[in-house]
This record gives sequence, C-alpha cells and structure tokens, in this order.
Amino acid sequence: MYAIVETGGKQYKVSVDEQINVEKLEANIGDKVNLKVLMVVDGDSVKAGDAAKKSVVEAEVVEHGKDKKIVVFKYKAKKNYRRTQGHRQPYTTLKIVSIK
Repeated sequence: MYAIVETGGKQYKVSVDEQINVEKLEANIGDKVNLKVLMVVDGDSVKAGDAAKKSVVEAEVVEHGKDKKIVVFKYKAKKNYRRTQGHRQPYTTLKIVSIK
C-alpha cells in the first residue's frame, strides 16, 4: 500500500514507516501532521480525486535540518563580473505513521 501526497508544492510517493525529506514545515519535533492525499493504491484498488481526499496520511516530524551547500556563481564574459553566493535549503524529515 502506498499513497501520493503533496506538500511544499511537490509530490511524494510514500508508504508506512518510510522517512522523507520535505520543504521545511512549521511544526515541532514529535508533532503529527496530516498530508494532502492525491492518490492511494492498495493492491489492485486505486483511489484518486475526491475518493482519495477522504483518505488520511499521518506523519510524524523527526527532525529539521539543512541540505548540503550549493554554490551559485554568476559570470559575464569579458566584463570582469563575478559573483559567488551560497545556499542551504532547509528541510523537515517526516516519518509516515499511517495511511487510512
């Protein structure tokens, strides 16, 4: 059994006891959050649309963190223009507790 959920503008395929990294959520560690369900697959049974909205995917916040640093480098040829900037994307790790 698995479900397709949406959070932070992205879609994730999740199953029970799986951990995923999503865009940072404003929730404390240990809190339970409900995710927006787009589709649920249970064997040969597929629920999508309005039928899937009745389903609930419950997840627990495990930790907050930051991804690896990426370097943004801007450059214009022959103009002596160079700019360097770093970025670390914050994320939240969720553990899927149940799909109902």
